[in-house]
Amino acid sequence: MSECTHDCSTCSANCDSRKQDFHEEPHEFSKIKKVIGVVSGKGGVGKSIVTSMLATLVNRNGFSTAILDADITGPSIPKAFGIHERASGDDKAIFPVKTVKGIEIMSVNLLLENESDPVVWRGPVIAGVVKQFWQDVIWDDVDFMFVDMPPGTGDVPLTVFQTIRLDGIIIVASPQELVSMIVEKAVKMAKMMDIKILGVIENMSYVECPDCGKQIKLYGESHIDEIAKQHDIPVLAKLPVVPELAQQVDNGLIELFEGDWLDDCANNIIALLDE
Repeated sequence: MSECTHDCSTCSANCDSRKQDFHEEPHEFSKIKKVIGVVSGKGGVGKSIVTSMLATLVNRNGFSTAILDADITGPSIPKAFGIHERASGDDKAIFPVKTVKGIEIMSVNLLLENESDPVVWRGPVIAGVVKQFWQDVIWDDVDFMFVDMPPGTGDVPLTVFQTIRLDGIIIVASPQELVSMIVEKAVKMAKMMDIKILGVIENMSYVECPDCGKQIKLYGESHIDEIAKQHDIPVLAKLPVVPELAQQVDNGLIELFEGDWLDDCANNIIALLDE
């Protein structure tokens, strides 16, 4: 048997290290009821926009929401909400920035001198920052926190899974053939870490013709229903490509988006409060 590297994402052994509880408590003054991770097996599938939309929808339903941006090297959450100010803090804690509608946000972009500066850090440093966002930030009476995860199954997703006690994850995918393997990787990692999978959302599923309303499948026919059935997880939504939505993200106005694609998913998340 090879020596343990403590990287459970690349190991299939059911050893004692995997069973050990590494979860950390948040800041002593934080109040967080439910935490949902939004994950993807690869980058570029729209994970951050799904995170932003879900936080916005749950907030519209009267619940306090927050986003912990754990995608340290690709932090796009502040831009989607039009936040350009820096986070504040003192010797005891860091304070998240609030959006126009009151969603609490913490992202590395809120700590950089210039938001366009690259984050050129090694894995352990990035993982440490994620822990800080959980332990050193005061999250004020949050009903639902959404964690925008970095893509893949490496150091940082593993750190989130081990540090933060998640109430469930949502997998974001796209319609390409490659998605089967990508979703399977995310599902297997979640099961290894004993984390509940709430379901999968397919982004860029189709474009709706503005003249006739016909759905045009840019990437061919979707196989997400078959893939979800193989892993016994529900398909929560299929999101179209909407140019207006992309423009709202670019303009920092994601909180103004209109569309009912994620309404059922948001209701399922809200129902977690009753568990």
